[in-house]
Amino acid sequence: MLTDSRQNQCAPAIVVARLALASLALGLLSGCYLLQAAHGEMQVLEKRRPIGEVIEDPRTPESLRATLVQVREAREFATRVLHLPDNRSYRTYADIGRPYVVWNVVAAPEFSLDPKEWCFPIVGCVAYRGYFSAAKARRFALRLKERGFDVSVGGVPAYSTLGRFADPVMNTMLPYGGIELAGIIFHELTHQLLYVRGDSSFNEAFAVTVEHEGVRRWLLSQGRTAALQRYEQQNARDLDYVRLFRRYRARLEKLYASGVPAEQMRERKRAVFAALAQEMARLAARSKAAAPYQDWLDEGLNNADLVSVATYYDCLPGFEQLLRHDDGDLRRFYSDVRQLAREPQGKRDAAVCHTTAGAVSSALDAGAQPIKMRWQGELAEIGGQQRRHALRLDPEAREAVLSAQAVERERSEVVEREGLAGEEPERESLQAPEDVR
Repeated sequence: MLTDSRQNQCAPAIVVARLALASLALGLLSGCYLLQAAHGEMQVLEKRRPIGEVIEDPRTPESLRATLVQVREAREFATRVLHLPDNRSYRTYADIGRPYVVWNVVAAPEFSLDPKEWCFPIVGCVAYRGYFSAAKARRFALRLKERGFDVSVGGVPAYSTLGRFADPVMNTMLPYGGIELAGIIFHELTHQLLYVRGDSSFNEAFAVTVEHEGVRRWLLSQGRTAALQRYEQQNARDLDYVRLFRRYRARLEKLYASGVPAEQMRERKRAVFAALAQEMARLAARSKAAAPYQDWLDEGLNNADLVSVATYYDCLPGFEQLLRHDDGDLRRFYSDVRQLAREPQGKRDAAVCHTTAGAVSSALDAGAQPIKMRWQGELAEIGGQQRRHALRLDPEAREAVLSAQAVERERSEVVEREGLAGEEPERESLQAPEDVR
C-alpha cells in the first residue's frame, strides 16, 4: 500500500512501478497532480471484486445483487450484439465509498467559448482536468477563477482507461438506474473500441451514438417497449436543453466577437445568462421533470458550463446520420468511423460535426479505401437518447492510450483496442487504412 506522505517514506518498489504504469496510462502531468491521479486509480483498482463473486456473497444487499445481474447481462450484450470489446472491463465491481469517482474542472476565458486545454504527452489536449478529490478540484478551480476564467466543477460517475486496465463497475454508477447503467457501460466500451487523440468532440459523440443505439437494442431484445419509450422521452427532454444551450452559445459568440468595451460586454453577458436561466426554468416546468442542471443554476451559469455540453453533442447528429447511412449495421458503422478517424480533423469535422445533407457520404466516398458493406444482421438478431451523467461532465477522464501511430505526419493518431483488456494488454499499431479490421 502507499505510504502516507506525511511520513516522508518511500513506497515499495512494486508500488512505485505500478504507479508509474498507471501514470503512463493516464497520460497526466508530473508532480503532485500525477501522483494524486495515479494514487486514485490504484485505489479504484484495488477495490475490484468479480461481479459473480459479489452476486453470490450472502452479505450483498438484494438491491445491489439485482443491479449486478442486470450489469452482467448488459455486459454480455455489449460484446455479443453491439460488437464492443470482449475483455475484462466491467466484469468486476468496486465500492469506492464516495458519490463520484473523479471531479472534473472545465474552464473558459471570460469572453470566449473556447475551452482552456491541458495537453499531455500521450493523449494529446483535453478540455478538462480531473481530480480524485472534490476538495482538490475546487482548489484548482478557485485558482483558475482568480486568473479570470469562467469555471465549472462536476462529479463524474465513470471513466474509461481505454482498456489499459480492467475498468470496474463502481458504486458511483449505480444511482442512475439499470438502463442508464447499461448505457454507461456501452459508452465507455466504445472508447476502448476507438479513440482519436486530441478530439474529444469526435470521441464523445461517437460514444453517445453507440450508447443510445445500444440501449435501444438492449431494451428491444428484452421486450421492454414501455421502458424504451420512457428512455427516448428522457433523451428528447435532454436534447431540448442541448438545443437551448446551442442557441445561447450563438448569442454569446456574437457578443464576444463584437468588440464592445469589456465592462459593457460583461454586463451584456450577465443579461444573456440571466435570460438562459429563465428559459431553463420554463423548460423544466413544461417537462414536469426534475431540472437536470439545477446545480449550474444554483452556482451561476457561465461559459464553462456551455463548453462541457458542446463536447458531447455538437457532433452527435452527424454520427447518427452515419449510422442511418450504414442501415444500422454496427460493424459497418465502426469501420466507417475508423475511416473518418484517419482523416485530418478538418475533414472529420466537416463530415460529422458540421453535417449537411450528403456530407457523411461524400466524406466516406472521398476516403482512401471504399466502404466495405458487411451487414451482419444484428437488427434481426434482436427482433427488430444523453444519459444524465453525459449532460454533466463526463469527458474522457484519464484516458489511456493503448496503441497509436501517425498515418501521416499531419493526421491525428487513432487508438484502438479490440483484445483482452487488463494490466498487460497486447499492443497493435495502425499502419494504414487496410490494416483496420
